[in-house]
Amino acid sequence: MKKNGIKIIIAIILFFIAFVVNFNNEWINNTIYIISYIIVGLEIVRKAIRNIIRGKIFDENFLMTVATIGAFGIGELPEAVAVMLFYQIGELFQSYAVDKSRKSISSLMDIRPDFANVERNENIEKVNPEDVQIGETIVIKPGEKIPLDGYIIKGTSSIDTKALTGESLPREVTEGEEVLSGSINLNGVIKIKVSKEFSDSTVSKILDLVENASSKKSKSENFITKFARFYTPIVVIIAIILAIFPPLIIKDTSFSDWIYRALSFLVVSCPCALVISIPLSFFGGIGGASKMGILIKGSNYIEQLSNTEIIVFDKTGTLTEGVFEVQKVNAIDLSKEELLKLTAYAENYSNHPISQSIKKAYGKKINEKQIIRTEEISGLGIIAQINNKEILVGNDKLMNEKQIKFTKCNEIGTVLYIAVEGKYAGYILIADKIKEDSKKAIHYLKKNNIKQTVMLTGDRKDVGEYVAKELGLDNVYTELLPDGKVRKVENLLKEKHAKGKLAFVGDGINDAPVLAISDIGIAMGGLGSDSAIEAADVVLMTDEPSKIVNAIHLSKKTMRIVKENIIFAILIKVLVLILSAFGYSTMWEAVFADVGVSIIAIINALRVLYN
Repeated sequence: MKKNGIKIIIAIILFFIAFVVNFNNEWINNTIYIISYIIVGLEIVRKAIRNIIRGKIFDENFLMTVATIGAFGIGELPEAVAVMLFYQIGELFQSYAVDKSRKSISSLMDIRPDFANVERNENIEKVNPEDVQIGETIVIKPGEKIPLDGYIIKGTSSIDTKALTGESLPREVTEGEEVLSGSINLNGVIKIKVSKEFSDSTVSKILDLVENASSKKSKSENFITKFARFYTPIVVIIAIILAIFPPLIIKDTSFSDWIYRALSFLVVSCPCALVISIPLSFFGGIGGASKMGILIKGSNYIEQLSNTEIIVFDKTGTLTEGVFEVQKVNAIDLSKEELLKLTAYAENYSNHPISQSIKKAYGKKINEKQIIRTEEISGLGIIAQINNKEILVGNDKLMNEKQIKFTKCNEIGTVLYIAVEGKYAGYILIADKIKEDSKKAIHYLKKNNIKQTVMLTGDRKDVGEYVAKELGLDNVYTELLPDGKVRKVENLLKEKHAKGKLAFVGDGINDAPVLAISDIGIAMGGLGSDSAIEAADVVLMTDEPSKIVNAIHLSKKTMRIVKENIIFAILIKVLVLILSAFGYSTMWEAVFADVGVSIIAIINALRVLYN
């Protein structure tokens, strides 16, 4: 990119030297023009020759080459260089976004395990996960990734499955339960009997999905290439006819006059206005989007956004905050502040996300001298002695085991029941908070004729359905692993119309395969994982779902301006071509008309920057 930019700058400097400075020597001027042309045009000429050899004749490279060589042939060197310069500047802007749009995702996938601790001959060996066999026992210490799928045969722990399911609440696991590779062991040491080889494990399947999903992506062809397939052969054939047949048919005309007219026709035929204004319109759209905190990685995604028909959302971190917070404190026979304080003291020594949320809600310094003792009961909760009071904090199973009468809470989220001195004292509701912006986003998407809004989540059914109902989503699918999300999106892709597009919005590593397979992948950039951001076509840098509405508005405005420029430029171009063919327009008049069209198209394109 830097090399091409330097070449363009050098060519522009040389062009202006030859155009502005009067050397009183035509040979010097022409030499400078030719050097400038070689710097920016040689690559295009090479491509045209290479494509001709391969049988692909009528493309934009051929049109640029023929038109500029024609300009050289009739002595219009400035026009030849200017055409190539305009074309290369447009290509530079285009390639910049395209080159940035895709990188290797596999290198960013943090879920790939580096090793596995295998029990062999009463020793622990650190080996490559690919070398572990089905039936072998592996040991996972706190903080380590689970390298292979299997069943726990010893130990209990909490595991972070967020990378797989998107569910932010750690899962409590004990002996006999299945655990999936790619999860992270948070606390206790656990032993797992391997049930699948690495190549068949969950983590391996996710990596494979991400690395191969991009191949399913449909790629839009550049409009100029499509246009040139029809436009270029037509103008070339007309130019040949103009150069050969009129002198043979019309009396008192010379071949030199008609060859000049044919070459003028070719020069005029070069679609400068389109070459400049179309990339400028798209990249004006990209620039306008960046001002709003929306990164669009290529002009083709603007076109696809304007045709969005179905929008599919991930839940955790996309429509919800992805951070657990205390939503409600229900106290009985004591104040809410006192209940929250006792719970925070009881949870003081735990690093569990729920404990952290309790302590954050309490917000005051904890005097550890008041904590006499704490005991964590795996899968149930905590028993603590605070200032000679016995405090129980845990789930309904803990209350039942300790034979404490309590009123069950049926609200959506994680419920901590608290008992003080053997008496039920109330509950604290902890849940992943729905983003304030999410409801507004869904409302405006429906107002903007999005036909279907869908949510896919690895979370529980009751939680997923609650969020979907609160936001007014059309459909929700819950308890999905990454491959399940991919299958759902593949089915939804079949439901849309031929021209309609499906956009998926996500933020986690587990969303990367779905982002890649969708027509448009939209990632949350503020809190989203690197792999999701790299796999996506559009990144919302502020993590606000309502930015999707802004992106769609902008894409429609951009496409409207592009269509205006296309229609205007082609109509004027056809008119000038007709005038040139019949000799009513000289070369310079045609050039000025073409430049005028370009200026108007550029001014129109700049409108997209102002929203």
